Amino acid sequence: MRYRREGRAGRKPVKPNRVSRGRKAASPASFPFRRRYSPRAITGPVDEATAGGVSDLRPGDASAERTERAVSVIIPVMNERRTIAAVIRQAKRVHKDAEVIVVANGTRDGSDAIAKAAGARVISFREPLGHDVGRSVGAQAANGRILLFIDGDMVIKAEDLRPFVRAIEDGADVALNDYHGPTRMRRVHGVVLAKHALNTILGRSDLGGASPTAVPHALGRRALQAVGADALAVPPLALAKAVKAGLDIRLPHFVDVGKRNPLRRKRERARPLEPLIVGDHLEALHWWMSVSEDGDNGGPSVKTSNVR
Repeated sequence: MRYRREGRAGRKPVKPNRVSRGRKAASPASFPFRRRYSPRAITGPVDEATAGGVSDLRPGDASAERTERAVSVIIPVMNERRTIAAVIRQAKRVHKDAEVIVVANGTRDGSDAIAKAAGARVISFREPLGHDVGRSVGAQAANGRILLFIDGDMVIKAEDLRPFVRAIEDGADVALNDYHGPTRMRRVHGVVLAKHALNTILGRSDLGGASPTAVPHALGRRALQAVGADALAVPPLALAKAVKAGLDIRLPHFVDVGKRNPLRRKRERARPLEPLIVGDHLEALHWWMSVSEDGDNGGPSVKTSNVR
């Protein structure tokens, strides 16, 4: 199957007078290219199909019987051979009826083979799809009533993952990490500022800097249906759609991903993620402004943990 390429060009720019008080505002089209392939091109259930030793995502038979699972743990992976086996071990401990889905996103170091040997279901692409697109792909492949998202380069113990699953079991639609980023600094990182700013604009300042940009986070099926799997490739957009839909968004547990996240100096020099993620927040803001006349969409109150 051929996938439609999709970039930011052609998106309607954000009006400067509504976001920057007269200064020239950056539109989503001005930020780095996000998607090599569009998740919208995948229209049905997806399964692993081997071609030349590497599996490519292809639409499955929509009428084929699929076994429902309690939890699907979705792990995008790109060259994480040193950590992926340990990540999968913890993921399998999250729930007795959990499936683990690894989306190997242009990986070159054998991470996909390691993941398969560790018992994960692997969906592999020869070429990189783009940042966070693996979440959308994994969501479309998932059989679970609850979708838990983690990363392949960060080993988080099952004990720190289960609270997100329990929150959905207890009635939440979206369970975000109660992590807000470092704010008591001389220079606050642009991504941290973007998270806090967007949540305030969404009428959810109670969320602070919590965001589906960060792992772990979980969704129920109602949330997936409301926001759409495609939106998961742009996490702030998924959050904006969840707020607009009035979904129950909770912060059940704190995981300090700031300290756990490996610093990739080489990658950050070549392809810094800060402008891309800030661009994601602008894309979410543009969508919010396009569907809301006044932007006042309070939504339900958020339940937070006391752990910081």
